Amino acid sequence: MPRILITTDYLRPGDEADRYLRKHGHTTVHAPMTGRRDTAQLVAALEGIEGALVAHEPLTADVLSRAPHLRAVVRTGVGYDSIDVATAAELGITVSNLPGVNAGAVAEYTIGLLLLLATARRLVQSAAGVAAGGWPREDGHELRGSTLGLIGYGAAARALVPLARAFGMRVLCTTGVPRAERTDAPVRFVELPELLAASDYVSVHTALTERTRGLLDASAFRRMKPTAVLVNTARGAVVDEQALADALRGGEIAAAALDVVSEEPLPADSPLRGADAITVFSHLAGQTAEARAAAGIQGAAELVAALAGHPRSAVNAHLLPHTPTARRDG
Repeated sequence: MPRILITTDYLRPGDEADRYLRKHGHTTVHAPMTGRRDTAQLVAALEGIEGALVAHEPLTADVLSRAPHLRAVVRTGVGYDSIDVATAAELGITVSNLPGVNAGAVAEYTIGLLLLLATARRLVQSAAGVAAGGWPREDGHELRGSTLGLIGYGAAARALVPLARAFGMRVLCTTGVPRAERTDAPVRFVELPELLAASDYVSVHTALTERTRGLLDASAFRRMKPTAVLVNTARGAVVDEQALADALRGGEIAAAALDVVSEEPLPADSPLRGADAITVFSHLAGQTAEARAAAGIQGAAELVAALAGHPRSAVNAHLLPHTPTARRDG
């Protein structure tokens, strides 16, 4: 029976995803990813594995080339920048993600960051002050009448639009999505410089690519309002973290709430540590019970389909040979 490796840490033996895979004739091997995993550990975990449900492991060209039985990989989420999809295609491995699987969770979480955690009402700073024996009473700001700028127009950004509008926010968006697919009437689509200059809150929802890596750099922060707040629930490397820390220390922007960072867990020497007005969370935006359950079962179903030669959301389908289940030897 085909052996399936499951590394996503919230998936467990005997859960719905596990039962689905075993029902379809697969043997499951659970190796939850906790912390960093080096190349040798990944290669060892993939020995004899034909399909994998994975989190954020770095499935590099080196790792993939040393997993000769692997035929399909499914990310239990949306982003797949940790996987070398071109090399996977060369090796006949399908790589799939789960578009929109946690969009609602990310949208709600983003509103939470804007409203509750570190930004609009300064609640994190207030709670810390009370815990330290003080009684801070600084003014906050209402979301109503402010401008939210979305960088990216994927499922999470689209799910955020009605929530922001319900709070009375104006919404701008910059995106590479074709004009025909820009369907939200309340959203005004603009170029990035205009969005940065006009927005009170900038929320990142774009995929990590070579074009977007370091997109928010020192020059971007200089364009923003000194009262502006940055929220990132997408990928850490979209933001130049040293430039962000410098911008906050220099008063170029007011605050940042980051659910993602370029290296996770956050290193001890990160420039984000010790910087006032930066709040870092542990990559939780999509981690609701509902989103996790959906990712598990949808990921299992996609993996079964991919191993049968019929992937439904393969991100490297355009690069694969005509028979995607045929994997070259060693």
